[in-house]
Amino acid sequence: MTRLELLHKVKDRRKQAGITLENLAEVSHLGYKTLSRFFAGHDVKLSTVEKLTQVLGLDFAGNEIIDIKTLREKRAEEKAKYIVSLVQDTSALEMQGLESNIIKDLIEETKEQFLTGQYKKNLWAN
Repeated sequence: MTRLELLHKVKDRRKQAGITLENLAEVSHLGYKTLSRFFAGHDVKLSTVEKLTQVLGLDFAGNEIIDIKTLREKRAEEKAKYIVSLVQDTSALEMQGLESNIIKDLIEETKEQFLTGQYKKNLWAN
């Protein structure tokens, strides 16, 4: 596979995932300028390509490892768990911790909000 073919695959995948360059930089822990250089077709380190493809659910050659639906669901669940953990931590400090079944329900509801609800635009934001 040529570098140009990989670039097209990564661009397509980013578009499918609905992730901005800014959010991709945050999620991948790569610099915005580094990603800009990659998407402009310039040379970047192999470790940059590896991080980038991994975040997007691709292997090093740009082949799909995780389908786009699963990738989005995984991200939504990670964010939902984080948000709910903040609520749980605050509640526990006030001696009003939530029961585990309620926590699971909150995680599912929050996950759905990231996938289809009002927070859909924030799925990839940190």
